[in-house]
Amino acid sequence: MTFLSQFLVALSALSTLVAYEAPEDKEDVFASRACPAFLVFDNAAYLSDMTIELPCHCKPEKTHDVVWYYQKQLGSTDIRALTDFQGMSVVDSSRVGRGSELRSRFSIRLFSLLIFRAQESDSGHYLCGTASGDFFYGYDVDVQEVKKVSFPWSDKHRVATVKSGGAILFQAFTSFWPWSVCDRCDVPGEQTRVGLCYVQSDYLEPRYRRETDKVTSCGSSAVPRALSLDRDKYAAELGVKSCHVPCPPKPSSSLEHQTLLEFLGYSERESSSDAVPIYYHNHAADSLLILSCPGARPEHAVAWDREATPLYRYEYMEGLNQSLRIFIDTGHHLHFQPAQLEDKGSYYCWLQGKRVAEIRLGVYQRLARQRLLTDPESLYALKIILTCYAVLTAVFLFLVFGQFLWSTTKVKRMASV
Repeated sequence: MTFLSQFLVALSALSTLVAYEAPEDKEDVFASRACPAFLVFDNAAYLSDMTIELPCHCKPEKTHDVVWYYQKQLGSTDIRALTDFQGMSVVDSSRVGRGSELRSRFSIRLFSLLIFRAQESDSGHYLCGTASGDFFYGYDVDVQEVKKVSFPWSDKHRVATVKSGGAILFQAFTSFWPWSVCDRCDVPGEQTRVGLCYVQSDYLEPRYRRETDKVTSCGSSAVPRALSLDRDKYAAELGVKSCHVPCPPKPSSSLEHQTLLEFLGYSERESSSDAVPIYYHNHAADSLLILSCPGARPEHAVAWDREATPLYRYEYMEGLNQSLRIFIDTGHHLHFQPAQLEDKGSYYCWLQGKRVAEIRLGVYQRLARQRLLTDPESLYALKIILTCYAVLTAVFLFLVFGQFLWSTTKVKRMASV
């Protein structure tokens, strides 16, 4: 490497390390909170598909920039730096899809780490520190997916106890959020209630801080590996029950307002509060399709209608019936596996008890089936093409070589004459 390139690399590294430098004219809110002398981790449990915000609560007063790191297991040598050191880690949350890798779903804003649509695989340790490897603050993040749905809902308290030789190793229980609002109004609807899994034990690792003594989330690293909690068994739970509430009264419009709308050319139906935004989507038949309600989050109450037919969870919930082609998952998305021509039509989305969107779905048949190289027909066609190409190449070379011999022989004859 030349001296000029070394100088440019050093200059770029120096400029990037101060990408998150705090303004000098602003008060440093971190100076009033001292960092712990021994790095500990705050336990935090979340539901999958939620947006997570992890603030860096403390840092030394002389430190003006922070770097976020991710570590799956404590003690592992695989520690990844999430910060790009250039202040460009700003993600548009509306463009983040399910299943995207972590690096495309995080954003850093004023020392805080935001993770959009967190997945179960994102669980682990998140550390706030510097580029040189000094750590100030840490989180033990447990992202749980809903593995159990209760129909109908029962208020009976469920606790799982595991003993060994008469001694209680741990007790697992579910801590539920409040019931959501009814997802529809004026028609029968449903309410949902999400519960996260927690475990109570005397054998939790002391390096992890918790809001309640001897209680932590089931997927936390504070639970010793010897307890071997199965994430499929000890996971989040979704409760569903029926509800029926009236819609709020519509605001009455004055005579002057109606006259103005008529003068502008709007009909009463177009100006009605029942009108919702219309979204158009065309999709190929025989392929997977997932519809999302605009603006919905996992903690919201979401419902789906096909035309005038409600799609209730007790009939269309994911996992209820393996033969279901159309179902609603625990994140309130409507799945088509696969979409068929008869699925085209209007689908209405309810959010927090109010109809908010109409999705007009068009399903078209592909003119030609897309073939893969692994298909037998594709392999046979490729073999025929290559064989023909080889034959034509051999004939071409034979003709060129024959013409060369003929020209050479003719030249020799003329020379001998």
